[in-house]
Amino acid sequence: MPKITIDNREIECRKGISVLQAALEAGWNIPHYCAHPGLRVVASCRLCLMEMRMPDPKTQEPTWSPKLVPACQTPVRDGQVVRFDSDRVRQNVKRCMEFFLLDHPLDCPVCDQAGECHLQDYSYRFGEAESRMVDEKLEKPKKDIGPRTLLYSDRCVLCTRCIRFTQEISGTHELCLVNRGTRNEIDVFPGKPLDNPLQGNVVDICPVGSLIDKDFLFKRRVWELESASSICPGCARGCFIRVDHCDGTVYRLKPRYNPKVNDWWICDEGRFGWKYVHDDKRITAPVLHRGHEKTTPKWEELPEILRYRFEEQMRKNGPDKVVAMLSPFMACEEAWLLIKFIREVAPQAALAMGPVSEDGENQHFPVGASGDAVRFTILKEKCPNRRGIELLIGAAGGKTLSFEEFVEKSAAGDFSAGWVVGGYPAEWVDKAAGKIAPKFELLVVQDIFPNALTDAATIILPSCAWVEREGSFVNSTGLIQPFERAISPPEGVKRDGQYLYEIAGLDGLYRAGRVRELMNATIEEFAAVFEAPPMPAHAH
Repeated sequence: MPKITIDNREIECRKGISVLQAALEAGWNIPHYCAHPGLRVVASCRLCLMEMRMPDPKTQEPTWSPKLVPACQTPVRDGQVVRFDSDRVRQNVKRCMEFFLLDHPLDCPVCDQAGECHLQDYSYRFGEAESRMVDEKLEKPKKDIGPRTLLYSDRCVLCTRCIRFTQEISGTHELCLVNRGTRNEIDVFPGKPLDNPLQGNVVDICPVGSLIDKDFLFKRRVWELESASSICPGCARGCFIRVDHCDGTVYRLKPRYNPKVNDWWICDEGRFGWKYVHDDKRITAPVLHRGHEKTTPKWEELPEILRYRFEEQMRKNGPDKVVAMLSPFMACEEAWLLIKFIREVAPQAALAMGPVSEDGENQHFPVGASGDAVRFTILKEKCPNRRGIELLIGAAGGKTLSFEEFVEKSAAGDFSAGWVVGGYPAEWVDKAAGKIAPKFELLVVQDIFPNALTDAATIILPSCAWVEREGSFVNSTGLIQPFERAISPPEGVKRDGQYLYEIAGLDGLYRAGRVRELMNATIEEFAAVFEAPPMPAHAH
């Protein structure tokens, strides 16, 4: 690994990276706008200019270069000596910041980027309290450039990150630079709005408040938000995300860096697909049907009721008349706890996989790319944990069924007791599945929304959305990826993991890590989960 010297301090760095990246990873806070590790280098903002020792053309003696050079465009090489802590470098940053702020509006109090804006940070560090500008500021327009995005041109610093994203990652080429000189600004091509499946990422990578998410506009100040690390449940890819929330409400999802799955990006389907979490139609209390009576049992009573009811069915109808259908929206830990309970009360119980939702075909980006040129893929499989459920069902052994076989055998009356798990964000019970409920003497349905099965179930258990739970999903490449809970479930709802933990006969507080330790005794794949490295320092 090459060693370079920055401001009289020698550091060891990764081969092939830029001096800017090496400095940031070593702890220097180097100002920059245009550089992003997921995009090509353009060196246009000039904030990261540095001094570098180079041989004198005449004497060949090492001396400081007469011109400053861009750190983002200079690759590291062994023995390199550079410095950022000098008057020349500091004066360059001050001049650049004065230029960026000449026409910039003083609208931080109403800007969504306030609190996470690098223009604010750099202005505080390098800006002047008063501007030398005596002429009126040039007012550039505010533009509606797509169904989900606004462009405030007066805040733009022309870093061109957004343009490069639509060229290199989405491949849709909606954005461009128009006009010249002081009139230079970002715009969309005529008749081509910013409307591609990855467009929300341009808001993420904008270093100032120029590109704005309409969905988040004026909703909350960013310093009021708390964040939780999570996994996107929108498809089988399992992108790393951050859930930003406040006062029990989710406000936005942002990508987390994961070099093995999604790099720095997420799709719009995942970014905006969380609204069902706050739907008023959700099931918010357990329900027990006794004949025509409907009661709401206490949560602490349910473990005994459920165990008694299933044992009664096994004694009455035999050990092979019990079935459990597990949902690909369950966490691995929740599924393992349910399997543990079902196989304890009925060792010959059948296990089935719930329906695996699919939509169209896989979408590859840049548009039209194939093979190694693909930078991002949206999978057609629209559930996060099919492979995890398959792994657990396979490890449990015994009789297993596909969803179609489960529906067919249930309709034929092959089972007298069943536990069905839903948790899908949209309607998933088709006509055939909706007709199986009367065939069961005991039917427990665990779901997030009412449907034909919950209407006829013996016992209804409310399920939580993924942001209200903790656990792990197994993605399309087999990575076991943990996620944290972000918010509390609606009043009256107990987390799936906690009540399954109690129903499985375990005491104490449910913790996904503790359950994975128990799982590892028989399923060695759960000995470790995949944790992505920290995001490269200048991917802001």
